[in-house]
Amino acid sequence: MTTKAPVYLSALGIVSSLGSSREEVCDNLLAGRQPGVVQRRDLLVDGAPLFVAQVDALLPEPTEQLAAYASRNLGLSILALEEIRPQVDTAISRYGAHRVAVVMGTSTSGIAHGEEAVAYAKDNGRLPDVFDVRMQEIGSAGEALARYLGVTAPAYTISTACSSGAHALAAARRLLQTGIADAVLAGGADSICQLTTNGFQALSALSAGICNPFSRNRDGIMIGEGAAIFLVQRDPSEIALYGIGASSDAHSMTAPEPEGHGIGHAVRGALADAGMTSNDIDYVHLHGTGTRHNDEVESKVVQQVFGTATPCSSSKAQIGHTLGAAGAMGAAHCWLAASSMNKKRLLPPHVWDGQAEDGLLADCLVERGAQLAPTASAIFLANAFGFGGSNVSLVIGKSG
Repeated sequence: MTTKAPVYLSALGIVSSLGSSREEVCDNLLAGRQPGVVQRRDLLVDGAPLFVAQVDALLPEPTEQLAAYASRNLGLSILALEEIRPQVDTAISRYGAHRVAVVMGTSTSGIAHGEEAVAYAKDNGRLPDVFDVRMQEIGSAGEALARYLGVTAPAYTISTACSSGAHALAAARRLLQTGIADAVLAGGADSICQLTTNGFQALSALSAGICNPFSRNRDGIMIGEGAAIFLVQRDPSEIALYGIGASSDAHSMTAPEPEGHGIGHAVRGALADAGMTSNDIDYVHLHGTGTRHNDEVESKVVQQVFGTATPCSSSKAQIGHTLGAAGAMGAAHCWLAASSMNKKRLLPPHVWDGQAEDGLLADCLVERGAQLAPTASAIFLANAFGFGGSNVSLVIGKSG
C-alpha cells in the first residue's frame, strides 16, 4: 500500500447523461443503461444526424452577480456543486473562505454562447447586448464557481483536452500538500457545442452511431456533456486519491504515440506514486473512446501492465466523451463503485456489441452484473488521455 499520505475525495457532486444526482448516476451506470443518448440534427453544419449523450435536467439560472459568466457549462457545474453544498459550506466555515480553492477542467467552457453570439452578429451587425466574453473564456470555469461560493483561495482552470478533469484532481492534491489550501473543489465540466462536434467530424473521428469502444466495429467517439466536482481534503474519509501519474507523448496533436510509451508512463507512475503494484488494482476504468488508434494503444498498455485478468470497462457508450470533464467523470465512476452506495459491489459494465478484435481488450471487459471479488479492497485505476498526448492515470479507492 501507499507510503505517502493520500488526500481524500470527501464528497462528490455529479450530473451527466446518466442523471443529475449521485444515486441516479450510480444506478444507471452500474446497470449499463444509456438514458441520455439521443440523436440530434442541429449540431453538424450539414444537418446530418449525430448521436450524443446529453443532460436532461433543468439547470439553475445564474445569479445577477454571475450574469457575465452565464453558460450551459456553468449551469452544469452549479447543479453538480449544489449536490455537495452542505459539505462545501462546512469546509468554508471550518477553514475560512481564503483557504478553500477551486480547480476546474474544461475544454470548451461556454463556447456555445459564443457560437450563438456570432450567429446573431451575422444577422444584426453586432453582438447581443447580453453577451460577455467571460461566458466562453476557458478560465471562467474555475473563476465563476469561486465567485459563486465567495471563496478567495486560488481559483483556476486547467485545459489539457480530455485529461483536464484528471489534472484538476492532481492540482488539488498539490494545493493541499503544499499548504496553499485546506480544501479544494476540483473536477471538470463540458457541454455539447458545434465547435467540438464539427471539429471531430472534420477529423473523421465521430461515430456514425452510438460509440462502441474496443469492438472491431468501432468507428469513433460520441460527444457527451456533464460535470463532476469533488471536495478534496486531507481529513480521512471513505474514498482516497492514492496516486497520480502524468505524462506527455510529444508525438502528435491528435494521435497517441503508437507504442503507448507515454500512456504506460502515466499508468506506472500512478501505481508508483500510490506505492502499489498492478496486483493491488481491482478494476481499471478505461479512457476507451471508441476510436481505432486510442483503443489499440490503451489495450496494449493495459495488457502490458495488468495482463488480461483485471476487470476493465469504458463508460463512453453510456455518457459519451465529456471532453474536459472526462477525467473527472472517470474518477467519479470509480468513486461511486468503491463507495458504500454500491451495496452489491457491482463493477461498471462495458457496454458494446461484444465483437472482439485480436490484440484488443476483450475477455477482461466487465459484463452487466459482474461484482468485485469478495476479497477485493476496491482500489481502482482511472485513465484519461487527451489531444496532444496529455495522459493522466489516477489510483482511487476505499480508504483504510
